[in-house]
Amino acid sequence: MIINAELLNTIAWELDPAMLERVRAVSKTIADVKARGGKVVVVTGSGPNVHEGVTTLIAELMRTGIVDGVTTSSAVVSHEMGGTLDKVKRCPGAPLGLPATMLPKGGEFELTELDEQALDEIRSCLPLDESLIEKLKRADGKTIVKAAGNLGYPMGLWLEYLAREILELARGHGKTFEEVAGLGADERTMIGIGARMGIPVLVTIPQLIGGGAIGLCIGDSISLTERAMRLARMLDGADVIIESGLALTQEIHDGPFETYTGHGLWSAWQGHFTYSLEGKTLVRIDLDSALERVCQAEREGGAVQAAIAQGLPKTKLFKVPFRMEMSGFARHEGSIPIIGDLGAVWPLLAADVAKRLDVDLRFISYPQGTEAGKAMREAIVRDIRPLGRQRMIETLRNGADLR
Repeated sequence: MIINAELLNTIAWELDPAMLERVRAVSKTIADVKARGGKVVVVTGSGPNVHEGVTTLIAELMRTGIVDGVTTSSAVVSHEMGGTLDKVKRCPGAPLGLPATMLPKGGEFELTELDEQALDEIRSCLPLDESLIEKLKRADGKTIVKAAGNLGYPMGLWLEYLAREILELARGHGKTFEEVAGLGADERTMIGIGARMGIPVLVTIPQLIGGGAIGLCIGDSISLTERAMRLARMLDGADVIIESGLALTQEIHDGPFETYTGHGLWSAWQGHFTYSLEGKTLVRIDLDSALERVCQAEREGGAVQAAIAQGLPKTKLFKVPFRMEMSGFARHEGSIPIIGDLGAVWPLLAADVAKRLDVDLRFISYPQGTEAGKAMREAIVRDIRPLGRQRMIETLRNGADLR
């Protein structure tokens, strides 16, 4: 995809000037780190990361060697299994004969728009209600683009069904759910390119509850202790950690194996592997202005550290909504808060890093409210395929190596 320099300039002008300078500073840091052989890890949530094309952009940054590891949510894994974004037709469920007690608020039911190839693969494993599909096609409704899978029929049901098969395969092969699912996923997804290039993609423990049965199967594929340890080793190797649109980051700031915030003290004491955030660059892309105020208070007088030292409640002290992870982030000397829309920040950051490293990006995201962003979302719907079960199984049979 050719970078739209004019649009990026417009986005840059709309961003707060101080935040734009931070984006450029982070870009330079990433380029310097990569030039000396260092590593970058992205900690991403779902929601806007999927809708704004950011997870697809991160997959491209993984392909080009800029991103070396990803943590994410089970919801993102679920959506990537479905093709990241898809089109669904929303119809009232009651006229279709569906029980009102099963329908979500609003009473709507969704039909996933799929081509015959995708439908045939589902039909080969899961009996479909063909009459329901025909009723949905004929019913009045509205077609929208949304995160793939989820509540759409039959894709959402198929992914839940498939998740249990992937769980058993993961256990049998000694792999995580994310690894096995990635073997069949499109290479333009994070799990897909991760499997092809041997780049770790792991769901964090607070983000296991999402994606319905997929989240449960991800959680059941390896123990919580092993998951926390894998995450710790990934983050230990990172020079730069970028957090994007997520609510909880305990593995980083309050994880059982991280010592700089103090929470890994007893793990270290007892001889477990531990790591430290000290000396790393910690970036957070967030719309919450309270994060900026708390970081500023710490920079100006060490207020957060002082409150912790005295055992004082930080919420009342700063008079802002104080999320748990703000404590570790604000106290960290290498933390950089970027307060802004991640849909705008990410393309600016990615384009600048690519330019500094002389890397050609095949894909770049744009804010979904722009015409380029709308075209980007349509391209994701059109081009990124749902997980291929047969490809996943054949790759496992052949030694699970897509490289």
